[in-house]
Amino acid sequence: MSAQEPRFAIITDEALDSLRKLIGVPIEDTLEPWCYEATRDNIRHYAHGIGDDNPLWCDPDYAAATHYGTITAPPSFVFPLNRVLSGYVGGLPGIHAMWAGADLTWHRPIFRNDAFTTRAYLKDLVEHETRFAGRAIQQIYHVDYYNQDNELVIAGDSWCFRTERDTARERGTKYTEVKQQAPVSYSREQIAEIFAQYAQEEVRGARPRYIDEVRVGDSLPTMVKGPMTVTGFIAYAQGWGGLYIRANRLAWKQLHKHPGLGIPDRFGIPDVPERVHWDTDLAQRVGTPEAYDYGPERTSWMTHHLTDWMGDQGFLRQISVKIRRHNPVGDTLFINGEVTRIFEEDGHHCVEVQQNAKNQDGELSVLSTGVVRLPSRA
Repeated sequence: MSAQEPRFAIITDEALDSLRKLIGVPIEDTLEPWCYEATRDNIRHYAHGIGDDNPLWCDPDYAAATHYGTITAPPSFVFPLNRVLSGYVGGLPGIHAMWAGADLTWHRPIFRNDAFTTRAYLKDLVEHETRFAGRAIQQIYHVDYYNQDNELVIAGDSWCFRTERDTARERGTKYTEVKQQAPVSYSREQIAEIFAQYAQEEVRGARPRYIDEVRVGDSLPTMVKGPMTVTGFIAYAQGWGGLYIRANRLAWKQLHKHPGLGIPDRFGIPDVPERVHWDTDLAQRVGTPEAYDYGPERTSWMTHHLTDWMGDQGFLRQISVKIRRHNPVGDTLFINGEVTRIFEEDGHHCVEVQQNAKNQDGELSVLSTGVVRLPSRA
């Protein structure tokens, strides 16, 4: 960043005080979601965006033969149905937002052609001192999802960390060592090993996983995601629908309405902050080594790991996901899980699974705890 370039905004007590006044207040003027309905195409596009080709989401003939009788959506389809849960937060203009986790509970499946309304509010603001950017504000929202019959389908919290871009770039220490390393590079043999893991992944599907055959200490098969590419991030945006990804006149209208969104690129063209996911120049200006993945995308990978394991008759009841670092371009994630508890709840047989995802260097990227309901042979 040259001396002539303008500085980004800083977190002020006045802006925080204004934002605190909105805690608990229903958000009436919500941003239009990417999807109002769980259509066949919307579901398929989202599933493919996370690399999930489970026929329960994607094949109407297959899904018709299941006990659901129709296509259902991956549990993480919550994200295209609401912008607030996805991390498009209000307040603190000019302060970078990084989506960092969620606690989600599913009360029923998302069926094909379900139509949704959502109710959201700011739940809390928590101040932290971080290695990434010093002072950071954790901005927590709650969202409830209702289908066309006004049934509660999903409820959950998600949170972003709001950080000062200049501080993260100039004083943040989280990625000091990473920035000093040579760029990630893969040999043909390493790529072949990753591809071999993809070839071994199994969708449990129509073969039920019964509670009777699960034991505490059981390991889930490793799931691989990556190596990370901008192409992969765009694939997720196609299914999830980035709020700020607009073209031509619609891009102008967006910047005209919200001038603060426009951050000049290397050509001097004002462009949106969401481009940290494909523009390494801006990503480095906010303190990260390279362009990096979306937070909801990573949460979707953790739910994908569970749904592949549990089979069609399983039901993902809850998940709590905490993101620990960015996944920059070039990283590969390896997701693992272990059964830590078997219990009954409201007449259902439940399994708790502790998950983690680490990159190719063994650095922790995600911690997650999921609760899955499984059928019983009895």
